[in-house]
Amino acid sequence: MEEVDVEPVITNIPAASHGKHLGFAWGPGDILLFETLYKASGSAGSGCAFIHEVRKDEDIYSPILRKLFNESHHIFVGLQTIREDLPSKNKKPQFVSISKNYRSVIRACMEELQQVAVSTKDAQVAMQYGNQVSILLAIELIWNLCEVLFIDAAPAGSLLLHLLDWVRLHKADVDEKARDVLQSESPAEHHDYWDVVMSYVLQGRLDEARQMLMKQANLQPAARNIYKLMDTLLSKMPFYNPGGNQTLTEFDVKWRHWHEEVDRCLQDSSFASNKHLEIICKILVGDEDTLLAHKDLLSTWYHFLVTRLLFCHPTVKPTELHYYAQSCLTMFLDSRSVPEPLDSILLAAFEFDIHQVIKDCSIALNNWWFVAHLTDLLDHCKLLQSHNLHFGSNLREFLLLEYASGLFTHHSLWQLAVDYFDNCPEFGRVYLELQIERVPLDTERKALKVLRICEQRQMSEQVRSICKVMAMRALRNNRLGSALSWSIRAKDAAFATLISERFLQDYCARGTFSDLDLIDNLGPAMLLSDRLTFLGKYREFHKLYGEKRFGEAAKLLLSLMTAKIAPRSFWMTLLTDALPLLEQKEVIFSANQTYELMFCLEELTSTLDISTPGGDRPMQEEDLELTKVELLRLALARNLAMAIVKEGTVET
Repeated sequence: MEEVDVEPVITNIPAASHGKHLGFAWGPGDILLFETLYKASGSAGSGCAFIHEVRKDEDIYSPILRKLFNESHHIFVGLQTIREDLPSKNKKPQFVSISKNYRSVIRACMEELQQVAVSTKDAQVAMQYGNQVSILLAIELIWNLCEVLFIDAAPAGSLLLHLLDWVRLHKADVDEKARDVLQSESPAEHHDYWDVVMSYVLQGRLDEARQMLMKQANLQPAARNIYKLMDTLLSKMPFYNPGGNQTLTEFDVKWRHWHEEVDRCLQDSSFASNKHLEIICKILVGDEDTLLAHKDLLSTWYHFLVTRLLFCHPTVKPTELHYYAQSCLTMFLDSRSVPEPLDSILLAAFEFDIHQVIKDCSIALNNWWFVAHLTDLLDHCKLLQSHNLHFGSNLREFLLLEYASGLFTHHSLWQLAVDYFDNCPEFGRVYLELQIERVPLDTERKALKVLRICEQRQMSEQVRSICKVMAMRALRNNRLGSALSWSIRAKDAAFATLISERFLQDYCARGTFSDLDLIDNLGPAMLLSDRLTFLGKYREFHKLYGEKRFGEAAKLLLSLMTAKIAPRSFWMTLLTDALPLLEQKEVIFSANQTYELMFCLEELTSTLDISTPGGDRPMQEEDLELTKVELLRLALARNLAMAIVKEGTVET
């Protein structure tokens, strides 16, 4: 697992032309490093390589956009809890609400990015944030249109009202201009006055247009009648009310009567004396040349589309949209200009080609966030059921897997990705198992987080792998308690044995145990390996001895040797521990127990061959061992005599 997190190796590949080289390497964060320039100097051809770093998804490293990922994660998780058995009619309001929640998160991030872009003094940072604002603007524009057409599925009549709201939301510069005009000393004489009036009319905001026109009418008493006529026309324009009693047919008849009245005013040259009011009248009648003459105020073909529908086809049906959208795009754009990717995406939406929208967004946008979440929502709306990919996974799952895999390259966002993988029934678990092994275990806290995720999902292989890595790291840092804890968690008997040996060596060297709390609370875990069992029991002997429970301590010490739990190399230490018990005034070891201790001592001395001088060990060490053996023999003989006398006295 640790090998995955090392620095990637750079491979140099010579290019075709002399003196140029190309190198690349993939790291854990989908980072491509490549050599773009190689200057040879001198006959040897040595030079300096220029390495550029390319990230697949830069957005996850933006602190503001991380809020977008975090907030949308909560919305995504909530969406997955909507019951499948509910009728579609009952779920539609929930889906629309969830879609609005996603858009509110996008807008909040967009506003924050805009503030930072304006306030920063670094031109490069300002440009970077400005680019991100542009991308989020496009994302929200597309999402909002998809919400209107697919999720809310607005019918004829309501459809135009939704599209008007869509345009107004994304064409807010008229409000800024209006503020400037109204805050001036003489609004009617402001240079942007008529632009604001025209913009209000083009967006169907007729009440605001009327209020603005009143300021001009007050300045021109002689022209008051034609301003009053225009005010009447604007006030009488009918708008469909979805919640009212009026049918769509009744509304259509009423609208046609109004349209004919406007047309008569135009034919009668009622506004010939005022070019601005005449232009407004032409807009109201839906004159295409007049609308196209105001491209600068409309600014986009889709604004032109909605305005054209408002004044020509207010009862447009969803199935008719594609025809009007295509013609407006053709009319609005210059014949020499090529449609932008955004234009193609919006056009595909108006054509109700959901899959083309998702495909084009996947290509045009710089991350998977948008397509993954939108596709998931559309899938819950049962709008993507017919589309499966040729390699097994459906479109929703494929995009969620791609998005979540990108999150896993970030040091903290990887935790969000787990929920996305959990909600991919076909390949989610496989992806999670592969990705979780790439998370660098920088700290124990992070390792515990990863471990908890794996344990909750019964990912036993990953649990063992993580525990082994952490145990080995702790052992290298001589943190024996932590190493033992991780090896127990991994249920790794061999590693637990190795660490137990280290504990015993440490005890022999220092005379005390480290990490007493852990050893004292091993419980059933001590049964993982014989050596760990011995470590736990040996520590228990020390506790009994410290509590002056000498009889129990003696019995436990002897059982460790006779039951062969204690390693042979540790027998001398155990026998030395028995010396203070043998020297007590009161007899602790019985005659039989003393015989067993004598047998263990003789067996040990015969195998170690310390009774005869010579060998490989230093003289001092041999003398020390011989002294211990003699002391033990003397103490055992004395204890045996006392035990025999005591036991004989009791029997008689």
